[in-house]
Amino acid sequence: MLPNKLCLAQTPPDAGMWNTFSIEKGITKKFSISMDEEVRLRENFSRLNLLYTNLGINFKAMKGFKASLTYRFIEKYDEDDMFSFRNRLMLDLSYKYRINKISLAYRSRLQAECKKYFSSKNGKNPEWFWRHKFEIKYNTDRYEPYIGTELRYQIRDPRNPDTDLGFHRIRIFAGLDYNITRKQSAGIYYLIQREFSVDDPQNLYILGLEYSITLQ
Repeated sequence: MLPNKLCLAQTPPDAGMWNTFSIEKGITKKFSISMDEEVRLRENFSRLNLLYTNLGINFKAMKGFKASLTYRFIEKYDEDDMFSFRNRLMLDLSYKYRINKISLAYRSRLQAECKKYFSSKNGKNPEWFWRHKFEIKYNTDRYEPYIGTELRYQIRDPRNPDTDLGFHRIRIFAGLDYNITRKQSAGIYYLIQREFSVDDPQNLYILGLEYSITLQ
């Protein structure tokens, strides 16, 4: 469902950078725990946007299928040079299918997030989104180039109810992962985010750097 009024204004585009460190520890053959730390910059790489920490538990149900439950604590750097705190819970269901050196992946994410829990009248009312991510990757021993896209569907947002029950954001990305060892990898990607069917839509152009470690 689209809002009843047209979007006449658009926020100027912005360039940013997302830097991520990830670590995953196997518990059993099917279960693992994970942690991610990310720092995001905005305003053409000149200003801190946010910091977040992910704590998750992952379950490999069967070959190709994976389920994850993740809590994210977010420190958002606001315009008044103060941090606001957010809490997010995410349930991911993903499937990966490999054909020779090519893998096809889909991830379905249901997320609920509370913003400004103590300082906003809507802070205790979570916003709900359903995200769909599609990715194609070419697998080699060292290098793994990939492309993909993600769509976000708004189920309910107490701050923007006019855009409930509709898609209003798309991400398109391409990147390259480099396997340093069997347990360490680094990656770089470029992401374009476009908003639509909302007031003041904005386009983002993101450079991302990643480093991950897997522990057995």
